[in-house]
Amino acid sequence: MKRLAIKEIEATLFNEMEVSEEWIDQLKHDERKGVQRLLGKYEKQKALEAERMQMHETMLMYEREAWRNGYNYVAGLDEVGRGPLAGPVTAAAVILPKDASLPGLTDSKKLSKEIREFFVEEIKKQALAYSVVFVDADEIDRVNIYEATKLAMQRAVNNLDIQPDYLLLDAMKLANSLPQESLIKGDQKSLTIAASSVLAKVARDEYMAELEKVYPGYGFAKHVGYGTEVHLKAMNTLGITKEHRKSFKPVADCLIKQST
Repeated sequence: MKRLAIKEIEATLFNEMEVSEEWIDQLKHDERKGVQRLLGKYEKQKALEAERMQMHETMLMYEREAWRNGYNYVAGLDEVGRGPLAGPVTAAAVILPKDASLPGLTDSKKLSKEIREFFVEEIKKQALAYSVVFVDADEIDRVNIYEATKLAMQRAVNNLDIQPDYLLLDAMKLANSLPQESLIKGDQKSLTIAASSVLAKVARDEYMAELEKVYPGYGFAKHVGYGTEVHLKAMNTLGITKEHRKSFKPVADCLIKQST
């Protein structure tokens, strides 16, 4: 068999859908250091892909149990933005099909911005239904952040084009008649919860980036409303906006200072 150039081997290893075990075995006996480096990279990539697929299967455990029990539309729910001093609390709901394929998807906090944005597109392509809901600062101040989070989640369920028959939630229970399961660190255990985590995170980050244009100088695009030093300084120098949660102590303290 003709010995391929290293560039040809690289193209075959990383561009072909399937590579035969026989050919891989031949490469293992190729004395060229460049070939062995490529082979090491290839095997590392394959191991990572296998790990992602295993994680994908594990993260469908709760969905599959619900499907086996006769539930067809399992919605995962998660929220982001409970802790910030400004901006909405955001919840998402996602119903995935039984053949969903999203290897590598996990808790949005563990993914880079680029990977989250990639998964948003994939989730929207594959989902049977999805929705994202914002509850603004005024409503948070009226009902408190915990109740506002539940409101956001329930509205996300209500806004789905297909109504679910089972809910999987991240450390939360909703007061409705739907069967549901609350999972601690659910965005690391359930694919549908992870999907909702990513949708909510990206949507809220985009919202806060737009706020940067409306309220320049606060740094909303970077800290997304959290109480960083930059944000606290801006609150004291530029004032409180309608996006700030006045029931949160740092904001309330700032208002008291500005009124005296």
